Amino acid sequence: MDALTIDKQRVRSSFNRAASSYDRVAVLQRTVAERMNERLAFVKFQPAVILDGGCGTGYGQALLKARYPAARQIGLDIAINMLRLTRGAQPWWKSWLPGKQSEAALVCGDLESLPLKPACVDMIWSNLALQWCNDLEATFADARRVLAPNGLFMFSTFGPDTLMELRQAFSRIDGHTHVSRFQDMHDVGDALMRAGFAEPVMDMERFTLTYDDVAGLMADLKALGAHNATQGRRHGLVGKKTWQLMVDGYDALRQEGKLPATYEVVYGHAWAPNALPDGRQVMQMPRSLARK
Repeated sequence: MDALTIDKQRVRSSFNRAASSYDRVAVLQRTVAERMNERLAFVKFQPAVILDGGCGTGYGQALLKARYPAARQIGLDIAINMLRLTRGAQPWWKSWLPGKQSEAALVCGDLESLPLKPACVDMIWSNLALQWCNDLEATFADARRVLAPNGLFMFSTFGPDTLMELRQAFSRIDGHTHVSRFQDMHDVGDALMRAGFAEPVMDMERFTLTYDDVAGLMADLKALGAHNATQGRRHGLVGKKTWQLMVDGYDALRQEGKLPATYEVVYGHAWAPNALPDGRQVMQMPRSLARK
């Protein structure tokens, strides 16, 4: 276990604490979800069962429900408080409508080890959650396990330039890890291939959020639950002088009066192979990635 290994218990605790403040600051997360949804317009595919892996408070589920109204949804998140908010956002009266599947099934679990049976979903959607997984190839292999033959896996995650300014500023003060490790787009694509996925498509987009000061950035990260969860993090408090050294380093990166915070977003999608987990072949289901 190295210094950059993610402490899953800390991840769970952080997102549980942040559930009530998450939607207030999750502008980037919503934007990326909408970008992913736009990509689905070019995929001729009608899933019957969709898994939202790392569903948070349910924003992605609402987009998917609008696009695939007949599909059954499963929302999975590592933080039970996020799921409670998702459940609370669904109108109670819809459960009384005859013949309607008004609510998604919600599961508290880890995207890295899905508590689902093989070949039980037609599509996995995961928006900005894979960066909390330690073994990406094993995570992809498990995603392939639960996908039905010819199922679609669509995801976004963060690339290595994410929060590069914060990482640079913290590098001035000590040897601890202060920002998580993020994987390169090409490495993510290679992991998909090794896990047995077909036709992977990868692309990347950069976003820059701006802040008046470092305190504003840190407040947003706390409200999102995006704490440093690496095993090599500093466990004690940072002293005032040490903290000011980091702040001064970040302030040197100020542009047009604002502090930049870069996010490199990696998008990917791939298809489960045309076979059951035991190797039996199935009939090919037609699909197209051509523009309508």
